[in-house]
Amino acid sequence: MHPDAGTASWLAQVQEPILDPDRRIIDPHHHLWRRAGRDYLLADLWQDTSSGHNIVKTVFVECHAEYRTSGPIHERPLGETAFVAEAAEKSAQDIRQASIAGIVGRADLRLDNADLKTLLAQHQRIGQGLFRGIRHAGAHALHPEHLTIAGNAPADLYFDPDYRRGIQLLGELDLTFDTWHYHYQNRAFIELAKSCPDTLMILDHFGTPLGAPPFQDQREQIFTVWQRDMEELANCPNVFVKLGGLAMPDNGFGWSDRDKPASSDEFAAAQSRYYHHMIACFGSERCMFESNFPVDKWSINYPCLYNGFKKIASDYCEADQDLLFYGTAARVYRLD
Repeated sequence: MHPDAGTASWLAQVQEPILDPDRRIIDPHHHLWRRAGRDYLLADLWQDTSSGHNIVKTVFVECHAEYRTSGPIHERPLGETAFVAEAAEKSAQDIRQASIAGIVGRADLRLDNADLKTLLAQHQRIGQGLFRGIRHAGAHALHPEHLTIAGNAPADLYFDPDYRRGIQLLGELDLTFDTWHYHYQNRAFIELAKSCPDTLMILDHFGTPLGAPPFQDQREQIFTVWQRDMEELANCPNVFVKLGGLAMPDNGFGWSDRDKPASSDEFAAAQSRYYHHMIACFGSERCMFESNFPVDKWSINYPCLYNGFKKIASDYCEADQDLLFYGTAARVYRLD
């Protein structure tokens, strides 16, 4: 990775006029964290969401931030929910800025039902009305040494009966289930989705088609299999998909290695086929554009990313565009 990738000066090298600046947008997937010289806090989020596009609401998704440092291990993710709820309260006080309108937290879904119910109730209380669901991701890296973000879930997590029981409980409680994983896990996720038909499930980041070693020369083969997998997954009506997170360094498009980030034209040219295939499979009513910031800012800045989304979306009618940018996220996370 380029040593300056993701920094303000590196990202500022590419500037573009904002396309369709009045279009209302919910960004349904971002993080907040304090990390050694790479903090991403409310002020940083607002710097991105106020950079030209009309981002009115956002959804925070768990990222192992600000966990409690003591107490029962399974309760430590409550620290993250408290951290984000505080930021959300501040965000609601400035009507000129995007508000954090939903929180997706973390819980070990393998806990027994009584402990899991108690933990979810604590998330809801601490989340001050914003808690919407859980992401307990299934990403299992086969070659973690080559990845910037290596998922460390057990290889067979999606088949774990306790995990499946926890996901089913989320559905019973009207809570959502987010996950992400790698392309070679899509078949397992299809089986998981079929096993929990009454839980609203959201697949993040396209199922992460990898381009890092040893997959760097297999993009077309992976794409062909990925297409078939997404076509089958779309037969599960409980599954919704986030369109974004494909500019992570591990996807292998190489922008994070360059002297300057990607433009919206480069982004759309390289990735539009993934977006169009997902929209064809799931329909705009089950798809939503996501920023995955600040992770994807290692490749592209926020204004160019959303310009890229808008260029891709220009192939669709106005009603579909409104669903992709706002309506689907509002429905899934109950934001209106």
